[in-house]
Amino acid sequence: YLLAGTLDFWPRGTVFVSVVDPGVGTPRKSVVAHTASGHFIVTPDNGSLTLVADTQGIVALREIDESVNRRPGSGDSHTFHGRDVYAYTGAKLAAGKISFEQVGPQLGTEVVRLDYQQAGTVDGAAVVGNITHIEMPFGNVVTNIPQSLLDGLSVAAADQRPVRVEISHAGKPVLQQTIPYVPAFGYVGTGQPLLYSDSLQMIGLAVNSGNYSRQYKVRSGADWRIRIVINPSDSDMPADR
Repeated sequence: YLLAGTLDFWPRGTVFVSVVDPGVGTPRKSVVAHTASGHFIVTPDNGSLTLVADTQGIVALREIDESVNRRPGSGDSHTFHGRDVYAYTGAKLAAGKISFEQVGPQLGTEVVRLDYQQAGTVDGAAVVGNITHIEMPFGNVVTNIPQSLLDGLSVAAADQRPVRVEISHAGKPVLQQTIPYVPAFGYVGTGQPLLYSDSLQMIGLAVNSGNYSRQYKVRSGADWRIRIVINPSDSDMPADR
């Protein structure tokens, strides 16, 4: 999420090194992705390119040839590829010491993908999506639902109208509550929950001067699903549960 949200703020040709690599030292591929937005990402191909593929698109992918693109003398190091392979290759590419074509053999444009709930509308009455991450240390819950989906349903934060939020984990209900959709945290009282659009115009959940994730025991990941009902009925208005 953070990688995909960052790319467009940097000029075409920028080289990013992104290392979230629990599989370091295993046969997972080390790659450089060339995005349709004109950026290069040096990273393990383990799912971290999922949202980049969905938002910016990937036009070319090359596997890093470690026989030439690896820190000299690091062949016996198996647990620090961020230093030995990714930073080294990224620096060479950014400095013009190698071209993209010299990274290594070309692969297809398909990357390893995480299976998650993509954002969308449901019968014009709700939107669904995935909880992508928790903003730390604040505990704000970030989703992959763009503000444009609510805009398309004529729902604006400026109206401060209530919406029904339903969160589930692995198919099991975790939380149901009716909260206001507002422009910023201070539109509700201290300690009160809210729905808002963040700096990347993605829908999020927060508690004014509090920690939503901790207070409501909500986490993030591919199996965390959120549904936002646009016009909750009076029967949907009881206290949080």
